[in-house]
Amino acid sequence: MTESENQRRGIEAARLSEQELIRELENIHRSRHDTLLHGAPAALASHTTRMAELEEEYLRRHPDRPVTAGRTRAGARARTHTESDGPSR
Repeated sequence: MTESENQRRGIEAARLSEQELIRELENIHRSRHDTLLHGAPAALASHTTRMAELEEEYLRRHPDRPVTAGRTRAGARARTHTESDGPSR
């Protein structure tokens, strides 16, 4: 990556410390909605590329991260099944 590209896209995700990576992820997720709604096509494309780079690095570093049961397909199915049963009496 050239110096100019580095300034536009930020430091390569693999070179960020853990604290920097988390901060970058928080910032990019916070700004995503606004970029989607109001950003130029090039800004949205750049945002998408950077977000994917940061997320891939996080997943590379944390392959065994804890996953909440409700965030799995089985958990979502169980939640939907329970919700469709209607109110309990």
